[in-house]
Amino acid sequence: MKILLTGGAGYVGSACLRWLLHHGHDPIAYDNLVEGNVAAVPDASNRLIVGDIAESDCLAQVLREHRIEVVMHFAALASVPDSIADPESYYRANVLGTKSVLDAMRTAGVRKILFSSTAATYGFHSEMPLREDSPQLPETPYGTTKLAAEWLIKDYTRAYGLGYTLLRYFNASGADFDGEHGEDRRHESHLIPLIFQVALGRREKLLIFGGDYPTSDGTCVRDYVHTEDLAQAHQLAAESVEPGMGRTYNMGSGTGVTVLEVLRACEEAVGRPIPHEIVGRRSGDPGVLIASPEKIVRELGWSPRFSDIREIVLTAWKWHQRHPRGYRQDGT
Repeated sequence: MKILLTGGAGYVGSACLRWLLHHGHDPIAYDNLVEGNVAAVPDASNRLIVGDIAESDCLAQVLREHRIEVVMHFAALASVPDSIADPESYYRANVLGTKSVLDAMRTAGVRKILFSSTAATYGFHSEMPLREDSPQLPETPYGTTKLAAEWLIKDYTRAYGLGYTLLRYFNASGADFDGEHGEDRRHESHLIPLIFQVALGRREKLLIFGGDYPTSDGTCVRDYVHTEDLAQAHQLAAESVEPGMGRTYNMGSGTGVTVLEVLRACEEAVGRPIPHEIVGRRSGDPGVLIASPEKIVRELGWSPRFSDIREIVLTAWKWHQRHPRGYRQDGT
């Protein structure tokens, strides 16, 4: 299939693009490169179109010219603390941006969309593990804007006959198994790359937000899912979505790991202690978030390859060793 990936030069988007390319599809990235990396897209001169999702007419023209059959919508702002500090930017990018993508699809006659959603749409105090029918009571602007985008997609489906799959990510992590591609942002906020930046001397120490949660060691528990497993799920969803239908799946491993357990796994990979400090809790951080992936396993036959946090961080460390300053060699 011809598939367009908004945000396709970003961390998860580019991982899915590379996976699709290696599994018989014809993917194209559409990215404004604010956080995306040209080097993350193979054959970028042919497979990367630089553009902004807010430019709906331009996006519609791209969809028509390339005869796109499915859109995978990754482009978004995705930091919980930033969303609390600057909700306006999140509503503009995540809600109005999604509307712009849907309008471009209508204009171009594209009727299938996969949407990159999040566990942050759920309530923080729901029973764990979270299922797809767990209450959606977001407690941060990031979660609220992603839930609003889900509603937009459902409303457009009812009115205009689209077909969708919503994929609610937990913690995307890891790097390509060959070490060639991994996680690199201009303003990093994710735990595993932050730990390895400390190990590589790019940061003085890791700050752990909160050591008094009701967990085994007092730090937050999260569910980590490898990007190659996410990519496999996107392939399966793209091959099964049809106009007029809608599906929703949680994307996680079903296993929770504390921040300190992730740190210890990273120290094991590096072979030495990594400086860190436990500080106060951060606004918007729930104590525990764990997925139940049972539905996608049952309905799409998803079979994740990575189930152990030590395996996941080893792939990430391989990437960081090979690219100690990231895709951008100045490290900014």
